[in-house]
Amino acid sequence: MKVDRLVGMIVTLLNRGRVGAQELADIFEVSPRTIYRDMEAINMAGIPVRSTPGAGGGFEIMPDFKVDKMVFSAADLSAILMGLTSLSQMVRDDELANALAKVKSFVPADRDGDIALRANQLCIDLSPWLGNPDTRPYLERIKTALRDSRLLSFDYVDRRGNRTARTAEPYRFVLKSSHWYVQAYCRERGDFRLFRLSRIANLRAEEERFTPRDCPPQILDFSEALERMQIKIKVRIHQSALERALDFCRCEDVTPDGDEHYIASFPFVENDYHYRILLGFGDACECLGPPHIRAEMGRRARGMAALYEGQ
Repeated sequence: MKVDRLVGMIVTLLNRGRVGAQELADIFEVSPRTIYRDMEAINMAGIPVRSTPGAGGGFEIMPDFKVDKMVFSAADLSAILMGLTSLSQMVRDDELANALAKVKSFVPADRDGDIALRANQLCIDLSPWLGNPDTRPYLERIKTALRDSRLLSFDYVDRRGNRTARTAEPYRFVLKSSHWYVQAYCRERGDFRLFRLSRIANLRAEEERFTPRDCPPQILDFSEALERMQIKIKVRIHQSALERALDFCRCEDVTPDGDEHYIASFPFVENDYHYRILLGFGDACECLGPPHIRAEMGRRARGMAALYEGQ
């Protein structure tokens, strides 16, 4: 992106002084002609850049011009570093490393300790304790395909367990509820789809490139529709499962019931997904009502038990 490149050039000139056009072109992977155009844009933005010809020449910001690093407050710099550091832990990326270095160059020496302390007050680590080890390499592979507009091919397992071969044009990463997705145009379906990375296998970035098309915004907030569909059911939770139950229930919706159990008002939608959530608690959760949901839970539990009878 041109803006990122211009900022990078300004920071490079501030830190290194005079730099040759060819060296800048090598650093930012553009042609010398592009460097000259970018320098004109930087001058027009009010930052005086002068050019010195001949051996040892190059571009430099006028010595009497100073960029006020105080334009960022300690809170601003802490927030930026916090976000970049957390993201760099999830995706190994030279661009992120460069961005971190650029932001750190704006940290005054007398505030370095305070800003570092604030930036370390939040750590975001979305890698699972256990789970699919392929997700992180897939992130890096997809990012490269996004950058180069290359087709992706992979096998995809949908929520019903059906496995199909797909070819897709990647457009956007999506992180939703600790799960990574890629929004892409699926050539088999002729439409945009949201693919969950944990359901992808045999991911390959193809040599073939595609011409990007208009990508619609991904609608990720279903809270209003979900509220219309949800009902509250009454469940009895053993204390061993309370921590997990609080991933779904508010603390104020949970009350003690004896020494080892709790009664909870549990948000529920009558579909397979939510029945499986309840069944996932095993014998640490009992549905008390409504009666028809309790009966359906019993039917499904008996079906599970039948798998193991007679062995």
